[in-house]
Amino acid sequence: MDGVVTEAAGTIATATAGFLSDPESVKIFTKGFTMAIGGLGPALAIGKLVAKAMESIGRNPESAGKLFVPMLLGAAFAEAIAIYSLVVVFTL
Repeated sequence: MDGVVTEAAGTIATATAGFLSDPESVKIFTKGFTMAIGGLGPALAIGKLVAKAMESIGRNPESAGKLFVPMLLGAAFAEAIAIYSLVVVFTL
């Protein structure tokens, strides 16, 4: 069993050693990483923004009209960051 694990680890190490060896692989990896980070931040921000707005409306239902527009504006600005990362990926 130990020999199989060692052989598998050697095969994985050989396969991953050549992954970022050519410029095209680095470019594709960079694009994927940019979109992952550029989408993760706004997704978390929008999720927290909407959750807090819904919590506030749940505590005070009369505040829904006052919270809705600022919540949408905040979500739009956070979404703009994700769009900026998409533009960066297209320019790479």
